[in-house]
Amino acid sequence: MPDPVTDSARTRGARYARDLEGHIDWLETFSGTALGVLAVASGIYTYLGVSSLLDDTGAMSTFAALAYSVAVSVGIFVFWSYLLRLFPAVTTARARVGLLGAMGLGSVAIIAMSSWLNAAALAGSAAVEQHLAETVQDYQQSLERAHEIALSGQALSRDVARVRQSFEDLSEQEATGNLSGLAGRGAVFRVLRQKSAELAALEAQIAEQTPLVDTAFAEGNTILSRMRSLTVEPGPVEARSVEFSEAAVRLQGLITQMRQLTVAPLVERAAQDLSASVVLPELDSRTEAGRGDQAATITSVLEVLGQRAATLERAAQEVAALEPAPEVTYTPISSADAVILYARNFVPSWAGAIAIDLLPAVLVLILSITHGMIRSMRDGTDIEDTMTVAELRAAIAVAHEIEDTPAPRKPGHDDTREDANKVKRITGTTP
Repeated sequence: MPDPVTDSARTRGARYARDLEGHIDWLETFSGTALGVLAVASGIYTYLGVSSLLDDTGAMSTFAALAYSVAVSVGIFVFWSYLLRLFPAVTTARARVGLLGAMGLGSVAIIAMSSWLNAAALAGSAAVEQHLAETVQDYQQSLERAHEIALSGQALSRDVARVRQSFEDLSEQEATGNLSGLAGRGAVFRVLRQKSAELAALEAQIAEQTPLVDTAFAEGNTILSRMRSLTVEPGPVEARSVEFSEAAVRLQGLITQMRQLTVAPLVERAAQDLSASVVLPELDSRTEAGRGDQAATITSVLEVLGQRAATLERAAQEVAALEPAPEVTYTPISSADAVILYARNFVPSWAGAIAIDLLPAVLVLILSITHGMIRSMRDGTDIEDTMTVAELRAAIAVAHEIEDTPAPRKPGHDDTREDANKVKRITGTTP
C-alpha cells in the first residue's frame, strides 16, 4: 500500500523541480547574450593591451590587434558556452572532475592570453609611471651616495692641512734654533719646507675639486626634479618616457663625473710619495758637531714624516673603501611589462581584468548546483508527477491515436512497451 506521506513529499519535490526548471529556462533566454557581452568587453580591453605592445601603428598592426582580440572574444564565448551546457548535465564524479580540470586549464589559458592584456589596458599607464617613479628614487640614492663619497674625499683636505701645518711649525722652530739647535734656514729647514710645499699643492688640488662637486650635485638635483615632474605630468606616458630617458642619460653622466671627482686616490698616492721621495740637502753646518746634529734632526724629521704620511694614507684608504654609489640604468618598458613587474601595486586592476574573463565560472557552478537539486528532487517520482499539462495532453493524444489506428501485432509482441515507447518519442518524457 503506498505511503501518503512519501507520495506527498515526492509531489512537492517534483513541483519544486519544475519551478527550478522554469527559472533556468527564463535565465537561459539572456545568458548567451550576457556571456557575449562579457566576451566582447574582454576583447576590447585585449585590443587596447595588444595595441600598446605593437611598435608599428600602421594598418597591418591594427588588423593584427583586432584579429587577436576577436579570437580572444570567440574563444572565451565558446569555452564558457561548452561548460555552461555540459558541466551541469554530467552526473558522475569522474566526469565532473574531468570537466573541472578542463575548466582550470582553460582559465589559465584565458588569463595568459587575455587577462594580463586587460590589466595592461586598465593600469598600463599608471604602471609605467610607477616604473618612472621607482627609477627616480634609484637615481636619487645613487646621486646622494656619490655626493657623500665626494664630500668625504674633500674632507681629507683638513687632514692634509693639519700635516702641512705641523711641518710649517717645525720649520719655524728650526729657523729659531729650537729644533736642531742651529738657528737659520739650513738643511733641516729646507726638508721641512719641501714637504709642507708638497702638502700645500695637494691641498690646493683638493680645493679646486670642491666647486666641481657642488656644481655637479646641483645640476643632478635639477635633472632629478625634472624627472619627478615627468612622472606625474598629464599626457601620453610614451612621450614622457622618451624625455625621461634623455634626462636619465645626463644624470648618469653626472654621477659618473662625481665618482671621478673623489680625491681619495690622489691623497693616498701623495701620502705614499710623501715619505718615499725626500730630497736630502747637503748638511751646511760649519762644524762636525753641527752637521751631526743636523743629520740626527733630519732622521727624526723623516720618522715623523713617515708617521704622518701613514696616518694620511689610512684616512684616504678609509674613504676609498666606502661602498660606491649603486649603478642605476633606466630601461624603458611597455605598459604590459610594467603591469606584471608592479603587479602588487595594481591588485584591483588585476582583479577586475581576471574577473571579467572568469566570472562565467560562477554561473557554471550555479547551474551545476541547480541541476543537481532538480535531479535529487525528481529521484523516485512517478512519471505522472513530473509531466506538465502540455506533456499530458500529448500523451492523451497519442493514446487516442493508438486506439483509433490499431496495428497488427506479432505473436509474443509486447504491446504495452511499444505504446510506452511512442509516448516517450512524442513527449520526450520517460514513462
